Amino acid sequence: MTGALRVAVVGGGPGGLYTAALLKRLDPDREITVWERNAPDDTFGFGIVLSDETLGGIEHADPVVYEALRKEFVRWDAIDIVHRGIRHTCGGHGFAALGRRRLLHILHERCRSLGVELRFRTPAPPPDRLRETHDLVVAADGVRSATRGRYADVFRPRVTGHRCRYIWLAADLAFDAFRFEIAETEHGVMQLHGYPYAAGSSTVIVEMREEVWRAAGFDALDERESVERCAKIFADALGGRPLRSNRSVWTTFRTVTNARWSHGNLVLLGDAAHTAHFSIGSGTKLAVEDALALAACLEEQPSLPKALAAYEEERKPVVASTQRAARASLEWFEDLALHLDRPPRQFAFGLLTRSRRVTHANLRMRDPRFTEAVEREFGCPPGTPPMFTPFRLRGLTLRNRVVVSPMDMYSAVDGVPGDFHLVHLGARALGGAGLVMTEMVCVSPEGRITPGCTGLWSGKQAEAWRRITDFVHRQAPGTAIGVQLGHSGRKGSTRRMWEGMDEPLPRGNWPLVAASPLPYRPGSQIPRQLTRARLTDIREQFVNAAVRAARAGFDLLELHCAHGYLLSGFLSPLTNLRTDAYGGSLERRLRFPLEVFDAVREVWPEERPMTVRISATDWAEGGTTAEEAVEIARAFAAHGADAIDVSTGQVVAEEQPEFGRSYQVPFADRIRRAVGVPVIAVGAISSWDDVNSLILAGRADLCALGRPHLYDPHWTLHAAVEQGYTGPAAVWPAPYRAGSRRPPTGRTDAPKPRLTLGR
Repeated sequence: MTGALRVAVVGGGPGGLYTAALLKRLDPDREITVWERNAPDDTFGFGIVLSDETLGGIEHADPVVYEALRKEFVRWDAIDIVHRGIRHTCGGHGFAALGRRRLLHILHERCRSLGVELRFRTPAPPPDRLRETHDLVVAADGVRSATRGRYADVFRPRVTGHRCRYIWLAADLAFDAFRFEIAETEHGVMQLHGYPYAAGSSTVIVEMREEVWRAAGFDALDERESVERCAKIFADALGGRPLRSNRSVWTTFRTVTNARWSHGNLVLLGDAAHTAHFSIGSGTKLAVEDALALAACLEEQPSLPKALAAYEEERKPVVASTQRAARASLEWFEDLALHLDRPPRQFAFGLLTRSRRVTHANLRMRDPRFTEAVEREFGCPPGTPPMFTPFRLRGLTLRNRVVVSPMDMYSAVDGVPGDFHLVHLGARALGGAGLVMTEMVCVSPEGRITPGCTGLWSGKQAEAWRRITDFVHRQAPGTAIGVQLGHSGRKGSTRRMWEGMDEPLPRGNWPLVAASPLPYRPGSQIPRQLTRARLTDIREQFVNAAVRAARAGFDLLELHCAHGYLLSGFLSPLTNLRTDAYGGSLERRLRFPLEVFDAVREVWPEERPMTVRISATDWAEGGTTAEEAVEIARAFAAHGADAIDVSTGQVVAEEQPEFGRSYQVPFADRIRRAVGVPVIAVGAISSWDDVNSLILAGRADLCALGRPHLYDPHWTLHAAVEQGYTGPAAVWPAPYRAGSRRPPTGRTDAPKPRLTLGR
């Protein structure tokens, strides 16, 4: 976008200042003014951390700023984790930090040298007026942005509070690593996050759950008293030194998101647009990267509307990914008390990988000695990745931790699995997974989702399943095969997925039953509410199907109590509106699913394990909470469930899932910690690195993958090849052994030139 431009920047933090400097440097004719209501030296933090990626962007865009920053940086590469008197150190990470005040001075100097007008101690004019008098208004006025608030109906901000209190302090010593220290006090768990930012100075953040903060009496202390109390609690980490504050107050972190980032010639930047928890060190980093992207888009696009649209399109996915990682990190610290009893090195590994951005493979590369020590403590034989360690459920030992997730194929005729199912499940069994699960197998014709669903309500179906289990046991010895039993409830009598998912059949519908007479979505069939007599009938259908499953040779049985199907419909308060003994409190909502579980467990062979799949959240207001999911898992475990398969959602059509890599794992982790029951983690787990990371961190015992196994039936064997593993947990079938090495591609080892001749 060419031509002179009058630019107003509201907010003189790093994001606003750097935006002003970049825009002025790219076009000296621009008239740029920054309004900052505080004094030049006013800042509420101490040190900031920037990544190498961000620094690379700064160096490329403005070498002058980069060089000034480079001279100030404190660099280190280690992370120390101190817990119960033991310090674990992991190296190879690479950090660069400097004082926040010094960063602001550098940006002030750069702006002035370029001709940017800086107005300190001056509130910005109202945004309506700025929009009239300027071509572009950049709102960089922070997490409590008044500019964003003025146009809340346009930006549609969402501000989410969290469960911990924290205070931002400093110490007159330089930690030699990024330090995490855990204090278990009489009031509860507290944690220190610390890192150096200058010679002899470190940022120190003290954080704890709200209830711990109140129990410790911090709510009644003034600033000085709080600082002194924190220094006393973490005296060992601080070497007995005091802490200092800078108008420091206890606060709760607030995650900010916005549906839109721009409105006409006004655009949000930095914390005004988004926030991400400080435990992944991202606030200033994101603001600086916003500035780089905005400046680039203004250069590349022919008009302001297109530039702002391009900026939003570029940055939103990046920020969303960072916010998902930040949320995983902050929730890990919120639930810190659940992790304390993990083995010492596993605790450290779990902390390092909490956001899922640092993984097992990352750490093996950065600090192999540390990672190998974690693996030894976990019990990995030498040269064995965590995913290839065995796991025992009751009388069944799985040779590795990979599960082929249940995936509906909608390809049966009259509930009978055919050649397609033999090839589908057989191929995945040959592919090396420890456990292969069937799709949801329905216990009655009325319990099908679609006409193409498989069943176990007849002997003919059982015989067809026996053909498949025999193939798996004969041709893929060491691979177990499990059956998932379920009833569609109110989500039945619909078309096959590729014909219109969840859409009612155009003809040939069968009547539906459910906990309550609620259609799944507008236009769906209204189910009949189940009477006590019909509940007994359905329980017996599950029992009869389980008996057939045992005779068919399945090694494991999973009861499907998730995704809004019949048993799930009893568990969720959004789908169970009953007023009898099977509705109301969670205890009553659990009654029928537990009755079915008990009846099935009674006829299922004692030595064979049973698992239960649950939806740990409905992703909808008023639905199942994470706390209720723990109690649901606890109830099934008390009744004899050998593991809980922790999924989420698909209970109500109006759900709003927070999709992302491994996004359902935190629910499994919480259940595993709180209940002490083995868990199967699911949900966008797609790489063997993810599986290794989750297993080694103790977040899951098994990992179920669906789509990766559709893409590659031999996913597990290929994961072994890529990691150089050739042990007993991933054995290639004899006819396939010639393919156990990656086929060669085009030549890449041509000799490199040794001399460069001058002209």
